[in-house]
Amino acid sequence: MSFSVGMSVTFLVLSLFVAGCVGDSRRPSAGAGQYALTLDREVTRRVVCRYLLYLPDGYAESEERRWPLILFLHGAGERGDDIEKVKLHGPPKLIAQGRRLPFIVVSPQCPAGEWWSCEVLDALLCEVETRYRVDRDRVYVTGLSMGGFGTWDLALKYPDRFAAIAPICGRGMPLLAERIRHLPVWVFHGARDDVVPIEESQRMVDALKRCGGNVKFTIYPDAGHDAWTETYNNPALYEWFLQNRRRARE
Repeated sequence: MSFSVGMSVTFLVLSLFVAGCVGDSRRPSAGAGQYALTLDREVTRRVVCRYLLYLPDGYAESEERRWPLILFLHGAGERGDDIEKVKLHGPPKLIAQGRRLPFIVVSPQCPAGEWWSCEVLDALLCEVETRYRVDRDRVYVTGLSMGGFGTWDLALKYPDRFAAIAPICGRGMPLLAERIRHLPVWVFHGARDDVVPIEESQRMVDALKRCGGNVKFTIYPDAGHDAWTETYNNPALYEWFLQNRRRARE
C-alpha cells in the first residue's frame, strides 16, 4: 500500500523552556548597575506544518514491522501554501511519477517568506514517529538548496537523532562540525553553482574531515545549482541510506 497525503495539516504545540545565566532572580534593589538574573518561564506556541506523507508498499501488511524514514526539505522556490509545489523536486517528484521507495517519506512545506525551523521539523518528526511505524534508528534527512541549509542545521541542532544526512548545495556551520563527526554524511554540489557557491559545501566537508568525521563529497563538474536531479535519480543514495543506522557519539 502506498499513497501521498496532499493536504495533511498537523497542529503541534511546542513547549520551550528558556533559562539565562545562573544568578539571583530577585528584583534588584540597589538601583543602577549590572545584575546577574535568571529567566525561568514556560513559553508555548502553536505551529502548523503542511506536509506530504508517503507510506511504502507493504506498510499495511504487518503491524510489527518498523520502516526507515526520509525527511525531505525542499528549496526556497517551493515555499508557500500550495502543497503541490513540494512535488517539483526530490523524492516527492519521484513518488508522483510512480516510483516506489522502501521508506516512509515526509516532505513538509515551509511557509512563504520563512526558512526551515529546526523546532518545527523536530515536532513534525515526533508527530510522525508517534502516529506511524517508524524505525527511529533509521531516520534520514536530505534537502536541496534552502533545504540543504536546513539539513545541516537540523543535524547540528539534534546530532543524536539521525542515522545519516545528505545535504545538496547547502551551507552549514563549520565551527560546529564536530557535533556530527559520528554521523554518516554524503554531500552533493555542482561545481558551477552560482547561487550557493561550492565552497560552502567544501568548508563543511573539510571541517568534518579535520575532526575525523564520516563524510563523502560528490561534485558534479558540469552542474550549476541543480545538483539535486541527478542525486535523487541515483538509486545509490537510497541504498546508502539503508546501510546506515543511528549510532551513539563517542
